[in-house]
Amino acid sequence: MNTFKIGGVHPKDNKLYSAHQPIIECGLPKQAIIPLAQHIGAPAKPVVQKGDKVKVGQLIAEAGGFVSANVHSGVSGTVTKIDVTTDAWGMKMPAVFIDVEGDEWMEDINRTSDVLRECAMEPKEIIDKIAKAGIVGLGGACFPTHVKLCPPPGQKAEVLIVNGVECEPYLTCDHQLMLEHGEEIMIGIQITMRALGINRAVIGIEKNKPDAIARMTELAHKALGIEVKPLKLKYPQGGEKQLIDACIGRQVASGALPISVGAVVDNVATIFAIYEAVQKNKPLISRVMTVTGKSVKKPGNYLVRFGTPLAQVIEMAGGIPEDTGKIIGGGPMMGRAMNSVDMPAHKRTSGLLFLPEDESRRGEVANCIRCGKCVTACPMGLEPYLLSRMSELKMYDEMEQHNVMDCIDCGCCMFTCPSHRPLLDYIRSGKGIVGGNIRARQAAAKAAAEAKK
Repeated sequence: MNTFKIGGVHPKDNKLYSAHQPIIECGLPKQAIIPLAQHIGAPAKPVVQKGDKVKVGQLIAEAGGFVSANVHSGVSGTVTKIDVTTDAWGMKMPAVFIDVEGDEWMEDINRTSDVLRECAMEPKEIIDKIAKAGIVGLGGACFPTHVKLCPPPGQKAEVLIVNGVECEPYLTCDHQLMLEHGEEIMIGIQITMRALGINRAVIGIEKNKPDAIARMTELAHKALGIEVKPLKLKYPQGGEKQLIDACIGRQVASGALPISVGAVVDNVATIFAIYEAVQKNKPLISRVMTVTGKSVKKPGNYLVRFGTPLAQVIEMAGGIPEDTGKIIGGGPMMGRAMNSVDMPAHKRTSGLLFLPEDESRRGEVANCIRCGKCVTACPMGLEPYLLSRMSELKMYDEMEQHNVMDCIDCGCCMFTCPSHRPLLDYIRSGKGIVGGNIRARQAAAKAAAEAKK
């Protein structure tokens, strides 16, 4: 079995709590709060106003630029206000507030359970429909999918890599989606291949999901150009560059995008959303998320409409366990501790993890012992100990020179550090500033070029 070549670690996967739990639909909220910044890029711009009646699937905010995404209502009811909401980490963002009244859907959405196999659309039609549906990468980054399917001039896709790895410990929503909707995912892969104008796709799935490997392999045998690649367990194999290496043996250079080696990578949940958008005219208004933890009463995989309060989803899973010391949005490696559950589910919400108190405390920080474990573990070939120290000392230019923007925030460095140093905390902080500096330089250069015209 294959895997990626540089770095990586082996955390315990802890999948058993929610694995093989059937997808359960979460009930409707009394009020939905739908953020307009659920994706990388510019926030969407509202196209509704206070007092408007909306239906499920109706456009409520349009993309604020090329790298942006439409936002649709996951509920029906009355818009009460367009205001600012705060996410679980204290960040403010614009949102549409809707009082829920019934469950009335847009008439052009096909709500049947029929599997629709034929698609005669041209590539541009498919991409336009994906853009219209507001689809973004559901593996974590939330990059607008229609942008990814439009390679820049001079570059062409050769292979679609489908991410069924779900390497983040505890999370099982993608696994269950493959088991319950494998046929639709396979059709979504064929549609995406058609949009890209290619005839090859590789589905990467780690070996701890043998039933998903068997199911997707069975379906792939009936489709031309699609193969399933069983992979060894290694984190973070779900990262784009790591998955490309594992599946087709190509390495993406520092600062380059997957398309530079002819690859486009999409998560299985994104592919399922593409199927629903193209075949059923259904915009991205919900997703499957995992609610789990060793003390959670009803761990499972829940289909949640965007705008639903997370507190309501938690209640379905049996409430917050008494021994909870920390609530993580996402998984334990790349997720972040939440200071509140008074926020709505949205496109980025892949899971909620409740860690017991005795597993929530970080080890006492000690001096770096120069062991080099963080360097060995880094899947991007960086020097985390050095980048962390540079960030501490505010050496942001030097961080940029040492390729800090290549960091994928995977947490391998902190996981392997025997001194419990907060390496990723410092690197994330410095990376944010370096990214801001780069964007400022680019904006200044653009303005100077415009001024010369």
